[in-house]
Amino acid sequence: MAKASDTVRVRLEREISSGELRPGDSIDEKSLAERFAISRTPAREAIMQLAASGLVEIRPRHGAVVLGLSADEAVAMMETLALLEAEAAALAAQRMPEDEVAKMIAIYEESRDSATLLDTATYIRLNTRFHRTIYDGARNEYLNRLIRQTRKRMEFYHSSSLNQKSRLERSWHEHGRVVEAIRNADVDAARETMRDHILSGGRVYADLVAALRTTGRTKEET
Repeated sequence: MAKASDTVRVRLEREISSGELRPGDSIDEKSLAERFAISRTPAREAIMQLAASGLVEIRPRHGAVVLGLSADEAVAMMETLALLEAEAAALAAQRMPEDEVAKMIAIYEESRDSATLLDTATYIRLNTRFHRTIYDGARNEYLNRLIRQTRKRMEFYHSSSLNQKSRLERSWHEHGRVVEAIRNADVDAARETMRDHILSGGRVYADLVAALRTTGRTKEET
């Protein structure tokens, strides 16, 4: 049975990634304890776990605050993610068994309609499954964990970037090039196509971060 602190942490992670909790929003243990009908100890533990993963910052007299990113931080994190995911794709091209390659292809093909019809919510869900299949196929748990931690820190902005409608079909076509490289066990092509895919989305992502901060839609400075 999941610990109360883990249940609360997972729920808050989802709210941060969906944008229900936005950068600059406060989270306090008293409110969490009341909301989830738990004691303040697991509420405090959940906040500490979020802080350890970089999703919130604990500030004296203010409690925990959901963290946002500057445009420079967004670019730096996307560059790092591109390196990590490119290596995962290269390893997957060497190590992914045939049944998992088939699963990756099936997810890619399933996502075609959502990309064409601009069904952002469905595409985001399938996009997550697609990338996680590749992380798993790399057969490197440490690399897998690093990628997931980095993506978690960026999740709100990344999901928002896929709401840019022109990005969906472009992302799907980029996935196709990654699929082809991994299916052909072409290590260099897998690395290159995944790096290009992440950096292509990264330009949209960084512009979005800058725009959100310029228009005051993040509340960290208040």
